[in-house]
Amino acid sequence: MAAEIKSTSGKLGGNIRKPVLMNKLDDFNDDVNMAVIIPREDGVITISSDKTVRVWLKRDTGQYWPSIYHTMPSPVTSMIYNGETRRLFVGLDNGTITEFTLSDDFNKLSHYRDYLAHQSTVSCIKFSLNCEWVLSCGKDKYFQWHCSETGRRLGGYQATAWCLCLEFDEQSKYVFVGDYSGQISVLKISNTNFTLITTLKGHSGSVRCLAWDPDRSLLFSGSYDQSVIVWDIGGRKGTAFELNGHKDKVQSLVYSSSSKQLLSAADDKIMAIWDMAVKRIETPEWAESDVCMKCTKPFFWNVKKMWGDRVMGIRQHHCRKCGKAVCDKCSSKRSTIPPMGYEYDVRVCEECFEGITEEERAPLATFHDVKQCITAMFIEETRKRLLTVGRDRVVKMWDVSSVLH
Repeated sequence: MAAEIKSTSGKLGGNIRKPVLMNKLDDFNDDVNMAVIIPREDGVITISSDKTVRVWLKRDTGQYWPSIYHTMPSPVTSMIYNGETRRLFVGLDNGTITEFTLSDDFNKLSHYRDYLAHQSTVSCIKFSLNCEWVLSCGKDKYFQWHCSETGRRLGGYQATAWCLCLEFDEQSKYVFVGDYSGQISVLKISNTNFTLITTLKGHSGSVRCLAWDPDRSLLFSGSYDQSVIVWDIGGRKGTAFELNGHKDKVQSLVYSSSSKQLLSAADDKIMAIWDMAVKRIETPEWAESDVCMKCTKPFFWNVKKMWGDRVMGIRQHHCRKCGKAVCDKCSSKRSTIPPMGYEYDVRVCEECFEGITEEERAPLATFHDVKQCITAMFIEETRKRLLTVGRDRVVKMWDVSSVLH
């Protein structure tokens, strides 16, 4: 019954700055929903839609075998593990959150408490040891938080759509909840109540993943619209930067505080590594106009000017650098603009194209073919290891020490 983590050490190509595949864990009978590395141990915890929670430990043979194979009453959809206390919280498809304690030798899983947190799938869980809070969101459109000392529900917030992802800043007590409609609710919570600070609106697709930079108060959001948005929460000016490098739905984000690099993964089987230490330019708002802002030709809905000028209307486009509304002829050039997050060629107007220097075209991100549609990631910064969970039911372990420099 045991599955094996097969060693496939070696570099992916000749570039030593690429992630190096160390091991992979397969032979799952159903979707793997999440995996985490046990700190300071050669161990991995996985949860799956086959209702199992498994703890894998490396044996003397070099293989990983399950020291724990625990079956839950419902598919396991989310989890959080605290290495300091060995407390494991798992969220189920039926809305329950179950708390376990792992033994010192990681061979026993002891049930501690059930939290009746949601009426539907638990999408994401966070645990704050300092606050003794269990925070969660679910497809019942609710964000909830409970006291982990008493099990008592402390409060809840109802969003307008399924809640899919969650981040929490312990210092400010700010909570960020991403939902299916593409919005992010920003809440400030206490032991008994909450305040809705604002709602961040920038994605045209559902927000599937969030990551948080506590040092600079930056929030990263990944969406089904294929983009990643960087929200400057600490600046309090509503500044937002876009990162565009994926060709399919963004499914997972992790952030390395030590190297100030963001890792994103999508259904295009690409892992992107973004340098967030460099200065970036805010994405401009797209202008609205009835005519091309370069040649003044009317767009196709401007019937009055079409009739007066005796011309056919043309289609509207936008320059990605200045945001002006332009026609196709006035925006025929294409260029990368990495400081604005455009790592592939995008439409720019003639004037902006001439002003973009070769230095501005220098890439600020790297892209790696990981040969799987990644649905979840986990990073252990101490040892520079990364876990990726694929839609192919394979968990891969990567050495990212050469990348997170």
